[in-house]
Amino acid sequence: MTTTPVRVPLVQPGTRPELAEIESRIMAQRGRVSLLYQVLLNSGPIASGWERMLTAVRNQTGVPADLRELMILRVAVLNGASFEYDAHVPHAQKAGVSAEKIDAVRQEALSGVFAPLERLVLELTDAMTREIVVAEELMGRIQQHFDPKGVVEVVATVAAYNMVSRLLVALNVAH
Repeated sequence: MTTTPVRVPLVQPGTRPELAEIESRIMAQRGRVSLLYQVLLNSGPIASGWERMLTAVRNQTGVPADLRELMILRVAVLNGASFEYDAHVPHAQKAGVSAEKIDAVRQEALSGVFAPLERLVLELTDAMTREIVVAEELMGRIQQHFDPKGVVEVVATVAAYNMVSRLLVALNVAH
């Protein structure tokens, strides 16, 4: 199997002094400068903003970790971002998502294995990723389960990981 190489050079940490501050923040938040960030470091401002935004989405919202990781996995599947899916399986496992549910997010149709709230956020994920426009009926159900802060955080999670997966796919970032 031949894979297409990443479409931009990888920036090795420590090779560009002007990136030292952002590399330090990435290390502090993530423990390493991953392949994704080596791509992003081609633009210091993008890498910096990306790190701040994704840190907020992943670590500073009230979205329960299991729901967050199910949404991230589903976005990755829908957008064909295997790198993102593989990167988040361990996070999903750590958040208590069962192997059965991790496998089920890969199916075209949403399985009966999901609890009602999980299914609801996955319906939102599918709508935002596939159709972009979220039907009033679906948003109404989301608003019944989440206060305004929660609605913004759930929607922002799906939106942010659509951004992540689309960058990964466009630039051929894969294992």
